[in-house]
Amino acid sequence: MYWTLELASWLEDAPWPATKDELIDYAMRSGAPMEVIENLQEMEDEGESYESIEEIWPDYPTKEDFFFNEDEF
Repeated sequence: MYWTLELASWLEDAPWPATKDELIDYAMRSGAPMEVIENLQEMEDEGESYESIEEIWPDYPTKEDFFFNEDEF
């Protein structure tokens, strides 16, 4: 299982919190690449809900990780 920014971005608008099965269903319905679905299928399923993408990929960058000033836009 591997995540990249491009793959993980497919889950940004997922209906959080969500279970593994709900995330797989969302990925299929949203037309996500097969790699996203395969990554989700490889996750251990403990029957818990995930609150955000950070619980799936802890290194997922947040807006604070980027060096730009939103006030300039």
